[in-house]
Amino acid sequence: MNEIEIRLFATLREGRFARKKMKINGVERVEDLIRKLDMKPEEVAIIFVNKRHARPDTKIHPGDIISFFPKIGGG
Repeated sequence: MNEIEIRLFATLREGRFARKKMKINGVERVEDLIRKLDMKPEEVAIIFVNKRHARPDTKIHPGDIISFFPKIGGG
């Protein structure tokens, strides 16, 4: 199995998807995945890999679940 699951939340879903499985050919780190998904790094405020906080330079492995959250505003 050479797949990961990607979960997008809130405004990151707009024009994209909520949940998707994807082969990780050529994707080694979270930052590579952000580019592959045509997201701008500044759009992504919080990253989780397998329910643990992660950074853009975190390595991706088959079977990982990667969640992206945008900046959250409010008052």
